[in-house]
Amino acid sequence: MHVQDWLDTVPAAAVYALVGIVIGLESLGIPLPGEIILVSAALLSSQHAGIDPVVLGVCATVGAIVGDSIGYAIGRKGGRPMLAWLGKKFPRHFSEGHIATAERSFQKWGMWAVFFGRFVALLRIFAGPLAGVLRMPYWKFLIANVLGGILWAGGTTAVIYYVGIVAESWLKRFSWLGLVAAVLVGLTSMLIIKRKAKNATADNATPRKQAAEPEPEPVPAAD
Repeated sequence: MHVQDWLDTVPAAAVYALVGIVIGLESLGIPLPGEIILVSAALLSSQHAGIDPVVLGVCATVGAIVGDSIGYAIGRKGGRPMLAWLGKKFPRHFSEGHIATAERSFQKWGMWAVFFGRFVALLRIFAGPLAGVLRMPYWKFLIANVLGGILWAGGTTAVIYYVGIVAESWLKRFSWLGLVAAVLVGLTSMLIIKRKAKNATADNATPRKQAAEPEPEPVPAAD
């Protein structure tokens, strides 16, 4: 049984709650498959009269915005020690290289990093907490958070729903393809971030290595 078949066995209210909670926790900074759950639920809504795509999109959007806002508050209060703690608990997601890559994105793009971070798997986890750690003004964060949440959560729900409606005759076969496509997109973005994180780690290690090497002592001039 895949995700969509499982969702088909639970009440509509539980689907709305599940989507909102999973996406909220992911946006808060906990590594969860929010995108896969959203895609599967949107596909389900296109063939299940009891699942309203509008309500589903609203729940996903609210979860994304609220989760990011809580992550921002936690990051602002916890600061860098919190990132170090997360690195120990989730080394694959909050490694020093990943944090360095995300931080450079924030320094370069500012609030746009929060907005576009919605569409990148790992950056979606970092956006809220890291914006708080870096003390981004909350009004800037809120604007990018709300717009990004609406476009990503609401837009994904609408696109997948209408694709399901158009392809209703072969939806049973497409459900697997849609799920696999979501996984592939997530894995591709994750690999890109990991490669950038590895490069960032190497770049950060080079200055420390150079600083650690003692300067050669001057050779006294011959008499």
